[in-house]
Amino acid sequence: MLDRLRADGPEGLVSWKRGRPSNRSVKAEMRNQILGLVRQHYHDFGPTLATEYLAERHQITISHETLRKWMIQEGLWKDRDARRPRLYQHRYRRDCRGELVQVDGSKHWWFEDRGPQCTLLVFIDDATSESMHLRMVESENTFAYMDAMSAYIEAHGKPLAIYSDKHGVFRNNTASAKGDGMTHFGRALEALNIEIICANSPQAKCRVERANGTLQDRLVKAMRLEGISTIAEANVFLPGYMARHNQRFAKAPFDPRDVHRPLALHDNLKAEMVWREQRTVTQALTLHYNDAAL
Repeated sequence: MLDRLRADGPEGLVSWKRGRPSNRSVKAEMRNQILGLVRQHYHDFGPTLATEYLAERHQITISHETLRKWMIQEGLWKDRDARRPRLYQHRYRRDCRGELVQVDGSKHWWFEDRGPQCTLLVFIDDATSESMHLRMVESENTFAYMDAMSAYIEAHGKPLAIYSDKHGVFRNNTASAKGDGMTHFGRALEALNIEIICANSPQAKCRVERANGTLQDRLVKAMRLEGISTIAEANVFLPGYMARHNQRFAKAPFDPRDVHRPLALHDNLKAEMVWREQRTVTQALTLHYNDAAL
């Protein structure tokens, strides 16, 4: 270096590799091939999700940060600064798995233009962000939630509480005029000793809301790649997808105990998860239901 300094001056100390591509850089042909696959199959995928499918379906391994830079350069992705920042602090997690399960229904075009608009019922554990149960249904209603909750309890046991919005399935919003606000679904959970907590805002049940956003991005694309276009096909696909989703996003709980409870001997799941109406027999030995005498 001293000889170069004496011969060429300060300019002689500049590295000869300056301006040349790195020895570890990806070749232009490979870069064009990868971007071509992204444009053809994954044009609306995020960089992290795209790298997962490139490795799984095309056996191409690349850093998601490298792909992120390429997609930003090509106008296929926006950097973090271009996105809206978070404006609120998330609520602290519960300590144990099964202590609180956040529940929501997400109405969306899950099959894009291949099928009808429908609703995904989502059960997320608050302590771990784990997807506990996913079920595709035609609409968000009492019977759909009863079927989904029955399947959840049979698979995991009874949670201590569920956290939901103020949908009519969970809360009678005309309670001042019609009793104590207990719904048919609420009555069934009360009989099973499961508490319902209704959130006052979407931000309060942030974990299930974030899960809905992730599923509307990732699940829609996964079903597109598999050619799924019906509710029945989706429900067959969901358990396998849920395992992959949890492997990617679930977190370890603060307390390793699982507080789900098994069904007690006196619990009758099928008998409780029903629509039950109470009526009084009149002196004429008749029942009145929907303005009709029976």
